[in-house]
Amino acid sequence: MSSAPSRSNPDAVGNSLGIAVDQIIAAIAQVAASNPVILIDGRSGAGKTTLARTLVARWPLRGRVQLVALDSIYPGWDGLDHGVELAKDLILTPHAKGLVGVWQRWDWAVGEPAEAHAVDPSLPLIVEGAGVLTPATARLADVRVWLESPAASRKQRALARDGETYRPHWDRWARQEHVHVTRDDPMSLATLVFPVP
Repeated sequence: MSSAPSRSNPDAVGNSLGIAVDQIIAAIAQVAASNPVILIDGRSGAGKTTLARTLVARWPLRGRVQLVALDSIYPGWDGLDHGVELAKDLILTPHAKGLVGVWQRWDWAVGEPAEAHAVDPSLPLIVEGAGVLTPATARLADVRVWLESPAASRKQRALARDGETYRPHWDRWARQEHVHVTRDDPMSLATLVFPVP
């Protein structure tokens, strides 16, 4: 963890994400389905993973919810778009058709696919990751979330989380996120948009 002072107040971030969870839970109740699909998008360090894990912990429906993080799917540092395509083809589309989806975890250490994981179409599903909200995936989701956060705060949080592993790749990944935001306009596809300090 970085010893530099934080540019963002952790309490303010936590409060923002808490408000987001409350509103997502209300949106899930309005869907009135036993297996809703929630997509959570935002640029690196915006709070997607924390939001998704908190939502799982506070899941409002009976039974369990499945969580897939695109960090487990992207095939390397140049793989944002390909990871989203894999999620659409192997997870979201089968789920929408009532079929079992199967995806493979990307092993970042060795740079190749690893074990397979199944996704049960009868269970609710949360997919979180940069790039996940596109015109093609939006049609397959019931609740679509975009987190908007300032670049300096996001970078500080992301590098505090992932340290020197991420630092050399920050700009490379940010360029891919920029392409996604420019091309897909995920904020306009979201049913809920939350500012995160």
